[in-house]
Amino acid sequence: MSKKITPYKDTSRSKKEQVAEMFDTISGNYDGLNRVISFGIDVKWRKKVVKLVHKTNPEKVLDVATGTGDLAINLAKTGATEIIGLDISAGMLEVGKNKVKAQKLDDVISMVKADSENLPYTDNYFDAITVAFGVRNFENLEKGLSEIFRVLKPGGLFVVLETSLPTKTPYKQGHKFYSTKILPLIGRIFSKDRSAYSYLSESAAAFPYGEAFNNILKKIGFIDVVDNPQTFGVATIYTAKK
Repeated sequence: MSKKITPYKDTSRSKKEQVAEMFDTISGNYDGLNRVISFGIDVKWRKKVVKLVHKTNPEKVLDVATGTGDLAINLAKTGATEIIGLDISAGMLEVGKNKVKAQKLDDVISMVKADSENLPYTDNYFDAITVAFGVRNFENLEKGLSEIFRVLKPGGLFVVLETSLPTKTPYKQGHKFYSTKILPLIGRIFSKDRSAYSYLSESAAAFPYGEAFNNILKKIGFIDVVDNPQTFGVATIYTAKK
């Protein structure tokens, strides 16, 4: 990411501190608003991630930047016996814990407050690791990815679902108008944090997607790196192995 994008433009605090505060603030209405903003398509994308992980028959799975736990909960369908949903936002995790409890998945899923750049797990611990719409929030992208590489088992699968930018007309122009004009407006109307959805739009635009992100993954040490654009390129699913 060539330009450092932060939620509150506060130079006295780190990006991760600002991101944690932002998600704490919007945690209560994040799920509902997210469905509206993405027209519910994000549900379909997550199902594809789960399908990819399921093929590896994992026992231990880590979902980094889990937020309110949607993907972690869906990953229970893989048959994994230990699923960790990890995030720096206590507010988002609290919502996630209630959802896990409601699904009666407490014995499988643990919601953990921790920093993606300092994962509290030993080397080669997880069979699969996922991140959905979270890597662009890392303070240091390469450091976060290196930590993920460290705790992933050799042969393990890493799957990233992240926003990207369409490259073809008219999708490119339509997406730019929606993300820069409509999305922040919806956020201001329905969220008590006026900066949050502007940040989400700006950070998505600044993220090194496609081949640029592939190259970063390869630099970290990942192999078999593949990117698969979704829905005209508004999101991309990346897969890589250790």
